[in-house]
Amino acid sequence: MTSRDRSLPASQGPNSLSPSRRTVVKAAAATAVLAGPLAAALPARAADGAPAFLHGVASGDPLPDGVLLWTRVTPVPEATPGSGVGPDTVVGWVVAKDQALTQVVARGSTTATAASDHTVKADIRGLEPATDYWFRFSCGGTDSPVARTRTAPAATADVAGLRFGVVTCANWEAGYFSAYRHLAARGDLDAWLHLGDYIYEYKSGEYAARGKVVRPHAPANEILTLADYRVRHGRYKTDPDLQALHLKAPVIAIWDDHEFADNAWSGGAVNHTEGAEGTWTARAAAAKQAYFEWMPVRPAIEGTTYRRLRFGKLADLSLLDLRSFRSQQVSGTSGSVDDAGRTITGRAQLDWLKAGLKASDTRWRLVGNSVMIAPFVVGSLTADLLGPLAQLLDLPQGGIGVNTDQWDGYTHDRRELLGHLTSNNIGNTVFLTGDIHMSWANDVPVDAGTYPLSKSAATEFVITSVTSDNLDDIVKVSEGTVSAVAAPLIEAANRHVHWVDTDRHGFGVLDITADRAQMDYYVLSDRTDRNATASWQRSYRTRSGTQKVERTYDPV
Repeated sequence: MTSRDRSLPASQGPNSLSPSRRTVVKAAAATAVLAGPLAAALPARAADGAPAFLHGVASGDPLPDGVLLWTRVTPVPEATPGSGVGPDTVVGWVVAKDQALTQVVARGSTTATAASDHTVKADIRGLEPATDYWFRFSCGGTDSPVARTRTAPAATADVAGLRFGVVTCANWEAGYFSAYRHLAARGDLDAWLHLGDYIYEYKSGEYAARGKVVRPHAPANEILTLADYRVRHGRYKTDPDLQALHLKAPVIAIWDDHEFADNAWSGGAVNHTEGAEGTWTARAAAAKQAYFEWMPVRPAIEGTTYRRLRFGKLADLSLLDLRSFRSQQVSGTSGSVDDAGRTITGRAQLDWLKAGLKASDTRWRLVGNSVMIAPFVVGSLTADLLGPLAQLLDLPQGGIGVNTDQWDGYTHDRRELLGHLTSNNIGNTVFLTGDIHMSWANDVPVDAGTYPLSKSAATEFVITSVTSDNLDDIVKVSEGTVSAVAAPLIEAANRHVHWVDTDRHGFGVLDITADRAQMDYYVLSDRTDRNATASWQRSYRTRSGTQKVERTYDPV
């Protein structure tokens, strides 16, 4: 790693609760303008009718020798996202070692067409490892903003440290994306991880900020068709804070359910009515097509986001797709969550993950994981009583899971994975998780019922939502009220949970050295304020070789 500046910035429909649409734990169901230098960096239309880069530029999935570049061009005013109209248009790109683009190392062009919603990607190779680059797109006399990206270290490089921003669950209608602005202001990120729910599918007003729409969706309807998903992605990409972060560092993204529909599984979703809303097969295909058009993601296998990236000898990152292959969710009070025939990963992906973790020769094994893997149960009993009683009453062997959309609903896959880690002595595995709209710092026990006497197979850092409702938002009380009551109870009943905050919005910064992996948790002052400040809340780390989380009292 270079000696780049690591200094922190100066600052950092009705929403009713229904068991069929929401759970207590998953508080998720149902064009901002900034003044100052940030706004000045955003693209402006050239002369009327000229091509324009209205949705920013981005990069993603860094490799030691390359990176994926992305943009969307609006060739004519009527060629809006999802319109299906507009001419084929040549878009050029240039990559350089300096921000002024004088030391050019690569250039080329590609064609934007209506068939791909006028989005374009350029998979640049032949670059140097662990190096900052700048790039720009051009079309018809119009230039995009100049953006920074960074390649990964060489596979065999001794890397002193890595730093990633970590975000999840950004609901447009629930507020402004200040978390992205604060990460963009840091200037010290190798990349940033988006752990899912980059967009939300709901109709306007169905799921907002305590029921209040801060800024309306486009389209206003629930998104069902390819055109709908394209329009929604396009609306998100007009956000200036999101554009600013894409300008500063490459993103590494996975999807979760809301890129499709709430609580999606391989054959449907809670928020999908077969027939009345078309077929799930068609809807899921449309959602995937739009996602791959609009995101700088390089699939290793067509149609899925599971893939692996490496960052020298310090860390590799296994990225999961926990929606495309999973079985339908079941009740948390049923022992069927333990059914060996049910899966959250699918057989092929679980085998791929296990093989990659076992073969890894890096110091740290990071797993980009969209839903929480550490158990969160109620009704826990002592180990000598839990097993017989669970068998007698057809209850889950690990206690009654509150949210079976998580790994708690697929305990056979979890036991197989954690058993694989322990039986093969695979250490330093860290799950990086989103979805649940809370911050957590967890050990991942092999047997939660006897923990801490039983082993911890891994650790987990869970990041809260950028804007989507937390528990305090659902019950409409002051921020911190629910957490003050709930957090001590959760931690007492789940001894592997070192900390949970149920109420705040924000982001994480993950810093990795040979000795430890540390997550700094940041919170926003007010998600509904476009100028929200951010402040450091807490930090937790796992030291190499421990498979345990511990609190640390300073951010990196």
